Amino acid sequence: MRLSSSKRGDQRGTGTSQSLFIALALSSQLPTANAIVFPSYHPNYKTDYLQLNKRYNPARRGPPEDWNGRIPLKVTNSCPNTIWPGITTQHGVGPGIGGFELASGDSRDMWVGPTWQGRAWGRTNCTVNGESAGCETGDCFGKLDCEFSGAVPATLAEFNLAGGVSGRQTFYDISLVDGYNIPVGINYIPADNTTYIPPNLTNCACIATTGFISQRAASGTVYTNSTYPVPWEPSESNESSRDWCPWPLLSNPPNKPGAGVYPYPDDNIQRPTFSPCKSQCAATNSDSDCCIGKWHDPNKCKPGLYSRHAKALCPDAYSFAFDDQTSTFIIPSGGGWEVVFCPAGRSTNILRTMGPQLFELASAGFLSQKNLDLVKNQSYIDSESEKNAAPGLASSSLWAICAAATTAVMLLGW
Repeated sequence: MRLSSSKRGDQRGTGTSQSLFIALALSSQLPTANAIVFPSYHPNYKTDYLQLNKRYNPARRGPPEDWNGRIPLKVTNSCPNTIWPGITTQHGVGPGIGGFELASGDSRDMWVGPTWQGRAWGRTNCTVNGESAGCETGDCFGKLDCEFSGAVPATLAEFNLAGGVSGRQTFYDISLVDGYNIPVGINYIPADNTTYIPPNLTNCACIATTGFISQRAASGTVYTNSTYPVPWEPSESNESSRDWCPWPLLSNPPNKPGAGVYPYPDDNIQRPTFSPCKSQCAATNSDSDCCIGKWHDPNKCKPGLYSRHAKALCPDAYSFAFDDQTSTFIIPSGGGWEVVFCPAGRSTNILRTMGPQLFELASAGFLSQKNLDLVKNQSYIDSESEKNAAPGLASSSLWAICAAATTAVMLLGW
């Protein structure tokens, strides 16, 4: 298909480690609804994570000169076609490269500094000529080696390796605030002192492309193991995901019959498998959709049609500005990261299912024996994943038609 048409250690550690973790808990700052995320191109864009760390680490291209403090960053292409990953550095020392070609099935190992804050995304259907690259999605001003974030729509993997007031936590997420182009997963690579962290609390994925979603299940072992099954989004399917993007937000909508003269209110037109979707904010740039101006208030700015559908398919992903409480992962610093494009399996449902365990890990730095037992209990995980599933796509079909019509009016400026 062409894209276009660990061995667990002692979780409590030594007495010294416990004291360090307690101090970390007292000084750390967990995410709140005060953070706000804008698309990369937006004039009000800023990395919300930067507010959580008072220390300023100027961005440097890299790679790190100090090999003792370097952090592994791996990028893997599991898509059926070549992609062109892009990487930008907001703060800290980057990997020394901003973009490259990556064939299907290939990986690239890199290194970043321990205070790195940046993002990675996949560019698709690029035409490369020397140092130039024009891409259908995720394009970064026509350059192969990106210096700036990519154009919308693009699924993002975002990292702050020195988060929290103390700078001793890692914050990361999958963001659909810039829209969605291809599936993305994030896998944790444990350090020697973090092997106690269960992989089903860290390894997340967003898969919203028809044909890439595995059969329905409440949990699975892709990118983890049978000891720690990861909670999955349990309800959606390749069929239900086919038309999840509201028609006005499609980056490249297919032609309507009769040149669009005849009305198709449900837009029930066959879409290609590769069907990139802009976010509501990226498409309209309106204050109400971007949560700015008088809408800069979580009590006023609520998730719209795009966000509701994105959250149904990708419960662990950011979907709009005030979505951080159900979208941000926080773990103790240490260890590296793998960004996987087109991961296998299903979208994960970790934050909704394992909220108490993640809160304990973020605030205390370790898991109690009770919570460690629960994250191994498949019956508990399946039950919680089903119970905490996001509202499905089918539940809002009539409302979706009305909202899509409203979006179309806004885009046309009527």
